[in-house]
Amino acid sequence: MLFSIIIPTLNESENIDSLVTRLLALKVFSENFEIIFVDDGSKDGTQEKIRRWEARNNNIHLVERRAKPDLAASIIEGATTARSNVIVVMDADLSHLPEQLPSIVAPVLEGRYDVAIGSRYVAGGNTQGWPFYRQWLSRLGGFCARPICDVNDATSGFFACRRELITNIPENARGYKILLELLMTGQNKLNFIEVPISFHDRTHGTSKLSLSHHLIYLQRLISLAGGTVSFGTASRFAIVGFLGVFVDALVFQWMLNWEAGLALAHITSFLAAVTINYTLNSKWSFRSYSKGYLTWHQFSRFLTVGLFALLLRGGVLALLVYSWNIPAGIAIFPAIAATAIVNYLGSAFYVFPVNGNRPSLDIRWRVTAVGIVLFVVLLRLIYLGLAQLIPDEAYYWQYAQHMDLSYFDHPPMVAWLIWLGTALVGQNEFGVRIGAFVCGLVAMGYLYALTRNLYDKSTGMRAILLFSVLPFGFASGLVMTPDAPLIAAWAATLYYMERALIAGRSTAWLGMGIAFGLGLLSKYTLGLLGIAALMFVILDPIARRWMKRPHPYLSAMLALLLFSPVIIWNFENNWVSFLFQTERLGGGGSVFSVHYLLFYIAIILTPVGLYAALQALRYAVSKDDVNRNDDERRRNLFVLVFTGIPLIIFLGISTYDTPRFHWTSPVWLAILPTMAWMMGQTRPALNKLSSQLRAIWQPTIIISLLAYALVLHYVVLGIPGIPYQYLSEHYFWKEAAIEVEKIAEEIQSQTGEIPIVVGMSKWSIASALSFYNKNNVPLDIRSRNTFGESGAMYDFWFPSQPPTDRPLILVGMKRDVLERNRAGNEIDLMLHEPSPIHYKIVTRNGTPLRCLYYRTAQGYRGNEMSTLSHNMR
Repeated sequence: MLFSIIIPTLNESENIDSLVTRLLALKVFSENFEIIFVDDGSKDGTQEKIRRWEARNNNIHLVERRAKPDLAASIIEGATTARSNVIVVMDADLSHLPEQLPSIVAPVLEGRYDVAIGSRYVAGGNTQGWPFYRQWLSRLGGFCARPICDVNDATSGFFACRRELITNIPENARGYKILLELLMTGQNKLNFIEVPISFHDRTHGTSKLSLSHHLIYLQRLISLAGGTVSFGTASRFAIVGFLGVFVDALVFQWMLNWEAGLALAHITSFLAAVTINYTLNSKWSFRSYSKGYLTWHQFSRFLTVGLFALLLRGGVLALLVYSWNIPAGIAIFPAIAATAIVNYLGSAFYVFPVNGNRPSLDIRWRVTAVGIVLFVVLLRLIYLGLAQLIPDEAYYWQYAQHMDLSYFDHPPMVAWLIWLGTALVGQNEFGVRIGAFVCGLVAMGYLYALTRNLYDKSTGMRAILLFSVLPFGFASGLVMTPDAPLIAAWAATLYYMERALIAGRSTAWLGMGIAFGLGLLSKYTLGLLGIAALMFVILDPIARRWMKRPHPYLSAMLALLLFSPVIIWNFENNWVSFLFQTERLGGGGSVFSVHYLLFYIAIILTPVGLYAALQALRYAVSKDDVNRNDDERRRNLFVLVFTGIPLIIFLGISTYDTPRFHWTSPVWLAILPTMAWMMGQTRPALNKLSSQLRAIWQPTIIISLLAYALVLHYVVLGIPGIPYQYLSEHYFWKEAAIEVEKIAEEIQSQTGEIPIVVGMSKWSIASALSFYNKNNVPLDIRSRNTFGESGAMYDFWFPSQPPTDRPLILVGMKRDVLERNRAGNEIDLMLHEPSPIHYKIVTRNGTPLRCLYYRTAQGYRGNEMSTLSHNMR
């Protein structure tokens, strides 16, 4: 007997004759297979029809189940009666065409694969006759399984496998998706192939799928992923949650009535509710997973989940109240709902994980990656439009108000993205930052694809986990600076370079040219990858062949074509941007600053990330592992060159100049795949190091995420008892702009003229005031170049102000900048009737936010007066 076909049935009498006839017509296997029907108590004559066929053919059998109908249980029972070591599972409703069976079973019969899956979602596969909603549900079900299963169609019911794989499925498996159970029992170590099939909707009978089956599938999916989800725990958790909602909302409203403030009210009410929830959940909801109380290990995890939920809920509450203008008393309820979801999933997967039959370490890391990346994306999305712009973002917003081919201190990509974002969603924080959010997703996608190509899917998921939680990765998807598109383009360029140089794909050169060109439009730093690529081609004999082919040169020409707007702008402006970038490398003088560079790297990577990166570099350069093949050696060379060459250049610059804080951020994208790979290694040479890395990464990930969420909550809602003194210079310009508007309105009422507002910094004050000047008092805002100092792009937008009798308001972050400029020239000599320097505390709802220094004058004499006086002295 070659194989056994197991067909579960429930009221399928109209399809039996046609199905058996077509199966027996498969001459390719003659009669060397058996058909086992497992019936779940049909009431329409299905069993009688099968018995008639059973009486005529010894290879047709009927198994009658008396238990509750369940597809998985039926297939398992059928496998126990099978006489063959190869099993084929298919539906009885003719949605799986019998004529496709030979192509499904052949790979297993030949011994090449453990499992062969009839897939609707690979090239050549399709679904016919299904309404859109059923196709959508099927796709969604498969998509939800992808994090823990590497199959495109994990919900397929048409597959072949070795019999012991089915009999090894645990007894608690149930539902309509036994393939997923089978694959997860094999811990993703099975050798499988997906064979394209054409899936047809049934022509007779009715589908047995219902909402309960979808819920069972979701429950089993979460259980297979390591969560303690069941209808019992979920219902008890919901009951406890409803009680918590009552307490939460009651305390929240009581605090608001006492004018406690939004932050204090929501934190207090959360703590009151979570105390009750903790007591009841540990003693009742998850009673079977605890002793009625939490161990210290569980309690620390419970507190961690609670903090995540609290900080996320603060963002939801602020979004509803501040952005959507929903009354706080109503907004608290959807905020509580968001908290409940985080608390439940956190409890199911983290506080009370499955004790027995736990998923493999690889699966647990996958689930962790999905949860954390989703939390990061949600956190960004919620706070994207809530947190005020930092001055850098406001400056690049000014770029977008003066659209051009390029700019003095940066290429134009950041301006183009801000222009597009604000055109779509408005001149607000969300519009400015939506480009950074999208760039963060693009960077994640390319990093995942790069890592999957270098290693595997699991490593790819760990790589985007690390990217999401490391400071440089988290910030690049939230803050709209040139680094956001740079990191996205850097990741894309690395991906196409790997495809071209390692995989030898000629078409990848097109993608590389586009990515490289867009990267240069983001920041000139991406040019370092060109140097690294040249070095790799020189060192690698296989890649060296490309030097004799036209693809790299055409790719370079394409990148240069995309970069041409910057070249044109510089040509029209005496190459000022290129000169500025070369001069700034030595602008700090001959100062040895390698220690600063290392310190900055430890911040943007975290100390643990820096240690892991050094270990990954050490592994890439070492020759201790004798098991490496040529592919591994080329991969390690790729990682080493594309990390090492840019890093060496930055180290060289730091020997004579002070580096910028974020310079090396994109460099670490090339080493992240190896860092993620080392976390999951079990090789004897790496097992000890991998265990150590996993142990230190876990608290680092938690602390980093809590730090980001805490900072965002702090700047938007505040933290009771913690003042805003640490943001007194560079933040809260929205409230400061209102104060400046009041001063301007008062001067205008006195003089009848609109005053000129001068931000006494290079560009930050002027840009921030310009963005937040949205009230009824339009301000004429300039930068410090009014007084003869550099103002970056303000030198182009607003050349130095000629003498005027219009009143001035000088605004500074520090007192001394209102007295003299950086050249030592006294500002008083440039002003007509200057006032003393005033100091003002900017508040919001009575809470001090920041200090503001300003002075006024009745006119401007011109910066020549101060220069003349300075020279006479």
